[in-house]
Amino acid sequence: MPARGIRVTLQRSAGADAWEDLAMGSTNADGRIPDFVPHDMSLVAGLYRMRFDVAAYFSEHKTKAFYPYIEVVFDLAANGHYHVPLLLSPWGFSTYRGS
Repeated sequence: MPARGIRVTLQRSAGADAWEDLAMGSTNADGRIPDFVPHDMSLVAGLYRMRFDVAAYFSEHKTKAFYPYIEVVFDLAANGHYHVPLLLSPWGFSTYRGS
């Protein structure tokens, strides 16, 4: 079922282990963040990271979890539509590039 209320931060690599925050939001009842990236923002090719704050989500649901946060790093080739689903349990996760 979709996870409501997970805080997510989108960051772009600024080189040498430095990251620049681009967008922040929380998942809705469908487990999505509509308009996560502002329409006037163009994402250029490069390394990006999405950080999912799952500790707060599981704590709110009174569930002990193994991962306090999940970071997904990906190499964006060009501006376009990207969907990065996170399949989550208290003991593991999986992700992929969706359409």
